[in-house]
Formats: sequence, C-alpha cells, structure tokens
Amino acid sequence: MNNRSLTPNAGPARLGGGSVDHELIITSTFGTLLSVVYIIGVSGNVYTLVVMCHSIRFATSMYISIINLALADLLYLSTIPFVVSTYFLKDWYFGDVGCRILLSLDLLTMHASIFTLTVMCTERYLAVTQPLDTVRRSKSYRKALAWGVWLLSLVLTVPMMIMVAQTSKKLPDGGVKRMCAPTWAPRAYKVYVTVLFGTSIMAPGLIIGYLYVRLARTYLESQRKSVISKDSRRSPKQKVLIMIFTIVMVFWACFLPFWIWQLLPLYHTKPLSLASQTHTCINYLVASLTYSNSCINPFLYTLLTKNYREYRKNRHK
Repeated sequence: MNNRSLTPNAGPARLGGGSVDHELIITSTFGTLLSVVYIIGVSGNVYTLVVMCHSIRFATSMYISIINLALADLLYLSTIPFVVSTYFLKDWYFGDVGCRILLSLDLLTMHASIFTLTVMCTERYLAVTQPLDTVRRSKSYRKALAWGVWLLSLVLTVPMMIMVAQTSKKLPDGGVKRMCAPTWAPRAYKVYVTVLFGTSIMAPGLIIGYLYVRLARTYLESQRKSVISKDSRRSPKQKVLIMIFTIVMVFWACFLPFWIWQLLPLYHTKPLSLASQTHTCINYLVASLTYSNSCINPFLYTLLTKNYREYRKNRHK
C-alpha cells in the first residue's frame, strides 16, 4: 500500500533510452513541489501551534482539536524528506524500522485528522442542540477525548506497523533494490485496506453528513421562527460551522483520489493497461495531493480561529 506517501516500491521504474530524461524531469518536478509544500506546511503548522498554545488556557474543544490537527499535519509532513530522497536515489536507505515508522505515520496521522474533524463536527452539533450540556463539559473530558482520538488511530495503525517490512529485489545489472512492502496474504491485505477506507472516509463521511443535515434543518427552522430580525448576515456560529465543513471537504478532495487509486488494483480484476510513465505520474499526483492538504490546512485554521473568537466574544456580550 502506498499509504498517504509513496512507498519506495511505488517509485518510477527505470526507463531505457531517451525516457531517462523524462523520468528525471518528473522526479525533479515532484521533489521540488514537495519541498515547497514542506516549507510552507511546516511553517504554517508551527505558527498554528504557537498561537494555539498561547490560547490553551481556554481549553475549549475547538482549540484542542486544532492543536491535534496541526500536530497530525506536522507528523505527516516530517515524512517528506524521506520520500523525496527515496525517489531520487531509487532505493530505501532507512532500514526495516524506518519502513514501519514512516508507513505507520501515514495511517496514524490520516486517521487522527479525520477523527478530530468528526469530533469537531459532533461538538458543534451538540453546542447547537444541547448548549448547556456542552458548557458543563470539563477540561479533563476534552483532553481525554483528544487522547482517545490518537489511541483509536494507533490501534488501526498497528497491523501496518507489524506486517510491513523492508524487502530486497535483485536488479538485472546485479545490484539490489530495497523497498518497503506488506508481508501478509493478498486477501488479508485487501480486507485491511478496505477497512481503512471505511474508517478514514466512509464512516466519518456518513457521520459528518448526518450531523450537517441535522444542523441545516435546525437553522432553517430557527430562521422561519425568527421574523423579528431582518439581518441576513451569517452569525459567527454559522461561520464556524462553515469553516469546519470547508476543512472536511478539503480533506476529502485531497484523499479521495488517493483511496480510489489504492482500491482500484485490488478490486479491478484485470491489470491496468497504463504506461510506466503514466503510472508514475499518477502516483506522484495523488501523493502531492495528500501532502498539499497539510499545507492548506494552516490557512483554514487561521480563518476558523478568527471566526471562533468572534463567536465567543458575541456569545459573552
């Protein structure tokens, strides 16, 4: 499985003749793009963490969730140097432990992000439908919930951590190419990848979709009853909900192509008749897309916290 990043065995095959130049161009473009994403993403998420840590005295669920998201993004972005070096060197130099850690980080941070977003949506839904109960929740409850998100993400990651390993393949020129690959049976691997798709895309999607449909109905009913106020501007609370939904949609836009690309060869009975360069470009594209999510998020977090501060200020007037 490529996971969120590209594993070494998913890299471009060596091409003959003039195709070597094309391979170098593709790899260089990919490496440059990821380097830019790395610089912007790390800077943005570190800034987010610094700002959030100064505000952690409030210990609201929103601030704790944003810290979780920024940490997940930073952990994922930390794999970029290893991915880029592997594609340029066309070999894996980080050993068996490196395989287990780096590929596990992919799954861990992916699930931590979407689970945190699901918690955020649930918290906002409860804040609208059960505001008094939401206020009564303690700081320890919110922190325990955050730890629970990481623990559940870790549980889903453990099989990959155990079953992936460094393998070696002899090349025609007598050399050896090392790579990371799962060691379990194809059927078990197929089941595991399908479960991961369900836990990272399908189940959170259904929960979030249901919550936002309920919230939409609640707001429509409140607007029908509110005949006194003629102000059509969005309230700060609505802006917070819209920003959370935007973050969720960006996550899906960045990860759905990756999951389609992962599941396609598992459920497609015939091999995909794609040229080697086309296959490589798609690998690079879906990897860049998933990494770009961690680069875009800090800008969305900034807008979200701005709207959330506005919401808190208006609520306490």
